[in-house]
Amino acid sequence: MALQNIGASNRNDAFYRYKMPKMVTKIEGKGNGIKTNIVNNVEIAKALARPASYTTKYFGCELGAQSKFDEKTGTSLVNGAHSTSKLASLLEAFIKRYVQCYGCGNPETEILITKSQMVNLKCAACGFISECDMRDKLTTFILKNPPEAKKGGKDKKAMRRAEKERLKEGEAADEALKKLKKKAPSNGKEASSSKASKNHASDEDISPKHDENAHEVDEDDEDDDDDDGIQWQTDTSREAAEKRMKEQLSAATAEMVMLSVKKEEEKSLVQEMKEYLKKDLPISQLKTFISSLSEPPQDVMDALFNALFGGVGKNFLKEVMKKKKYLVAATQEEGSQMHLLNSIGSFCGKSGNEEAVKEVAQVLKALYDEDIVEEEFVLEWYQKGLTGVDKSSPVWKNVKPFVVWLQSAESESEGED
Repeated sequence: MALQNIGASNRNDAFYRYKMPKMVTKIEGKGNGIKTNIVNNVEIAKALARPASYTTKYFGCELGAQSKFDEKTGTSLVNGAHSTSKLASLLEAFIKRYVQCYGCGNPETEILITKSQMVNLKCAACGFISECDMRDKLTTFILKNPPEAKKGGKDKKAMRRAEKERLKEGEAADEALKKLKKKAPSNGKEASSSKASKNHASDEDISPKHDENAHEVDEDDEDDDDDDGIQWQTDTSREAAEKRMKEQLSAATAEMVMLSVKKEEEKSLVQEMKEYLKKDLPISQLKTFISSLSEPPQDVMDALFNALFGGVGKNFLKEVMKKKKYLVAATQEEGSQMHLLNSIGSFCGKSGNEEAVKEVAQVLKALYDEDIVEEEFVLEWYQKGLTGVDKSSPVWKNVKPFVVWLQSAESESEGED
C-alpha cells in the first residue's frame, strides 16, 4: 500500500517519519442509492491515532451528506458520489484541525475533553494544548463519542507497583527466616547464661557498690587540663571592632563593584551586538564578527540571544523562526549548540520572561526540526540542567515533554533497526 506524509505542509519531506496510507475510494450503487466507500479509512485513522468514526463523520458534516461507519465490518460510507481528490483534501483539513499540534505542527497528539466540555489536543512533542473550534459540528460528535482512554501506561505502572510489593514481601520473609535461624541454636546457651547471671547478681548484691561516675569525671578533668595551655579569646576592644567592620565593608564593597562591572560588561556586549545587527550586514559576516570578539563564547552567545529576543514575550516562537538565520550562522563552531541551549535556558529562566518560558518546548522542537540543535546536545543539556545550579528553574518543567518525546522517538528508531 502506497504511503504519504501526514499533513500537507510535510508533503515533500523525504525524511518525515509520520506516514499514512494514500486514500482509496470506491463508488457503489446507482441512482438515489449511490454511495462512496472509503476502502482504507480504518488504516488511515489508525495512522492518525483517531477513531475511524471521526473521519467518516467529518466527511459527512463537510459534504452535507449522511455518513455511516460500521464498527463490525470497518466499512466507511458517505452518501453521494465523491471524488478521491475531494475526500483527500477534506482529510487534510481534518488533520490540520484534529490531529496536528497548533504550536509545532507535530501529528503526535492526544484528544482531551475538559471538565467544561471543550475538545483539546495535547502534543506529545512540545506539550502544547491546542483548543479546537467548538463551532465545528464534529466537536459535538466527539463529546458524545469520546476516544478510549489509553490504559497501557496505567497497566504497566500497576504491574511495576505489584512487582515492587512482591519483592518487599519476599525480602521481609527472608529477614524473618534469618532471625528464626539465629535464635534456634542459641536457646540452650541463653538458658545457661541466665542461670549464671542470677548467681552473679546475688554476689553483686552482697558486695559494696562503687561510684561508677567517679572515673568518668576524672577523665573529663584530664581532658580539660590538656586544653589549659591554650586560651581562645576575641579582642573586644573598640579599635579591633572598627578594624573588623572596615574589613567586612571592604569585602562587601569589592563584591558589589565586581558585580556591577560584570553587568556593565554584559550590557556593553549586548549593545555591541545590537549595533552590529542594526547594520543589516550579510549573515555570512556574523561568524567572522563573533570570532573577532575577545569575550568567552558563552558570553557572546548570551549577548547575541538577548540582542535578538530581548523583551519578547508571547511571540517567542514566532520571533525565533523569523530570526533563525542568525542562530544558524552562530552555531557553526564546535560546542556552539550547547552554548545556544544554555542561552535559551538562562534567557527563559530570567524573571520577566514567564511568557517566553511557556513556549520553550515549541522553540526547541522548531530548532530541532531545522537541524539547528541536535538530539544528543538537547538531552545532555537537559540532564545537566536537572542537577545544576538552576535545577529549580521553570525551564526544565516546560522542556520535559519535548525531551520525553525525543527519547521515545530514539527508542522507536532503535527498535526498528
